[in-house]
Amino acid sequence: MHIRYGYRIELVCEQPTALLTLLDVHPSRRHDLIRPDEMRVTPLRGPGRPIALSQHLDPFGNICRRLVAPAGGVRIACEGLVHDHGAPDNVDLSASEVAPAELPDAVLPYLLGSRYCETDRLADTAWSLFGQVEPGWARVQAVTQFVHNHVSFGYAFARNTRTAAETFNERIGVCRDFAHLAITLCRCLNIPARYCNGYLGDIGVPPDPAPMDFNAWFEVWLGGRWHTFDARHNRRRIGRIVIARGRDATDVPMLTSFGPHWLQRFEVVTEEVEDEPVQAVSAMSRLVPAKRDAHIAA
Repeated sequence: MHIRYGYRIELVCEQPTALLTLLDVHPSRRHDLIRPDEMRVTPLRGPGRPIALSQHLDPFGNICRRLVAPAGGVRIACEGLVHDHGAPDNVDLSASEVAPAELPDAVLPYLLGSRYCETDRLADTAWSLFGQVEPGWARVQAVTQFVHNHVSFGYAFARNTRTAAETFNERIGVCRDFAHLAITLCRCLNIPARYCNGYLGDIGVPPDPAPMDFNAWFEVWLGGRWHTFDARHNRRRIGRIVIARGRDATDVPMLTSFGPHWLQRFEVVTEEVEDEPVQAVSAMSRLVPAKRDAHIAA
């Protein structure tokens, strides 16, 4: 299948402001792109002025871009078309846990506590809840099911400082909070887990009345490879397009500004289209009220 995706974001700032973005499709999916999806950046004042962009891979292998927004702010936009195999997330019921002593060096950081994943605060809880569950896929699915049932989802519950322990206690959150809590419980059980964000449209499922958005899910290391789990939806989904991976949301904010700004516009689209060329994105699906923030994360 083909999936159309894109975003349109407008940031207003009073003075020139350095920005970092993590908005590009992850390198692991670049070979699936049907047409280029180069980011377009234009000033909100004097749209004809060019804005220099540079890019590099961050320590986690994500595509990071740098720019300086001029006084007045910028519009950042992208439209893309990607080929997807059309199958749900893979299931491997036989996938087994790997002992910490046998993990690859690159996987070890995903066993440790991080900014939003306080393993020291939830270790006893994790073992009391899941210590008797069969190790491997069944245990991770039990964690996923628990978080899905334990936490209530709502955009009004969003708080960019909420940690996994706070999510456990408050029992509310958005997709990043579901992911953080599941990641933390898995790490407490010696199962490496990492945070992912990207596009996830309503493909193969009933339409969600909530507007489309960037989504967060998590991956765990079982049987020598990474597997996808989603505590927010708790079902195998079709059409995930990964943007970035890291230890938690600290590592993969969509936008980081080194100075104050107002988020004036934030629109996202991701949907299945017919298998032929389509027009560029013309209708987006989410408009966020203006607000002031230094970091924006899925």
